[in-house]
Amino acid sequence: MKNNQKEKLFSNTFIQKISDNESNLSIINKYKISEIASSLAYYLKSFSNIHKLLDYICLIFKHIFDEKIILIIPLNNEGEIWHENIKISANNDFLLIQEEINNFFDQFNFSKNFKIKEILTFENALKNNFKEYKIETEKLLSRGKCRGFIYIFSKDLSGESITHDSNFNFIQNCLAVGLENYCLIKTKKKHEKVDREISTGAEIQSQLLPDYCPIIYGVDLAAHCRPALQLGGDYYDFMCLKTNISEKRKEKARWALVIGDVMGKGIPAGLLMTMLRGMLRAEVLTGLPPDRILHDLNHLAINDLDQSHRFVTLFYSDYDPRTRKLRFANAAHNPPLLWKSLDQKIIKLDAEGFVLGLQKDAEYSCGEIMLNENDLVLYYTDGVIDTSNSLGERFDEERLIKTLTKLCKQSYTSQEILNKIFKKLDDFTGQNRHLEDDASMVILQLK
Repeated sequence: MKNNQKEKLFSNTFIQKISDNESNLSIINKYKISEIASSLAYYLKSFSNIHKLLDYICLIFKHIFDEKIILIIPLNNEGEIWHENIKISANNDFLLIQEEINNFFDQFNFSKNFKIKEILTFENALKNNFKEYKIETEKLLSRGKCRGFIYIFSKDLSGESITHDSNFNFIQNCLAVGLENYCLIKTKKKHEKVDREISTGAEIQSQLLPDYCPIIYGVDLAAHCRPALQLGGDYYDFMCLKTNISEKRKEKARWALVIGDVMGKGIPAGLLMTMLRGMLRAEVLTGLPPDRILHDLNHLAINDLDQSHRFVTLFYSDYDPRTRKLRFANAAHNPPLLWKSLDQKIIKLDAEGFVLGLQKDAEYSCGEIMLNENDLVLYYTDGVIDTSNSLGERFDEERLIKTLTKLCKQSYTSQEILNKIFKKLDDFTGQNRHLEDDASMVILQLK
């Protein structure tokens, strides 16, 4: 059958013509069942309107099984009876019973959340209301999932069932596939909408992370966050503890350097990270020492984090470029690695403290250290050391320390060291493998 013939066959004009001339025109005589099958296949490939598909199926049923009343009850994507799309196929001799069935629907009053498991309630009511008819039930199954039901009303109580008719079975299966395809189209559109929203959220979140490193006197800074998904739970930030001063004076002011990780990844972690950022930025302006900052932040965030059943690890530090003193407190985050240039070795910067969001009366201790020329501090999240290769081996902290030690012994800038560590991670994980968790790093290097 040519395309223009197929288009003519299932066009609204053609369907209307058949309906208007039922007494003079028989679709079976006009077109063979094979041609109907061909048009149905074409329709299924190109349809986007479920109402038209159901009307077309009813039209075929009407003219092939003109001595039957066929009731189609589809299910929507949530498995609920799609009451607005219930259809009845019946010829002119059954107009009265068709009206009675419609009245029955009005009295039955489908609720919006009428589930498939309650279909027996409907079937019993249907059979009790139309006892003069033999009513057969057929499920519309596609890939093992019920997509709806077909009810066949017959006046002849002892007549042969049409459920064994190959033409009926073919049309029934086409309808099941059509309903499934329509649900898949709706699901795809919903996913596309969610993807757009996630992309917008990821764009907004990326703007919340610093888009450049500030200029701090005597310091070379570099930072980067690589989320495992579009939205991530990693967080790092740089905040000057004095706001109402010129940019030049800020270079020698005290700066807060922070890195954190919300448990998990994706949308929930990203939202909590955004909330935490706002709270922390307000706390930093108080100028309190790092241990008090984490103590107060835990009090502020614990209710929201408790309700989300998540927690946050956070390392907070402040650096004074005039004295080269680095103060820090740790809420159970991975301790940053400090390269001591004079000793040519790496030590961990750690302080006792509990994760944020689990214990209301958590206490935090404050540590401090004097940095010297060419010292370097690497802040990182656990996504860096937890990344694995195809053999299941972790990158781990020991490998990170060895990599950093080798790089610090050479004359690289902070950005070059950062790039080389990420390159090492990529080489370790292998091609076509993504990080399993968000990975973030901040490098503070004294000139």
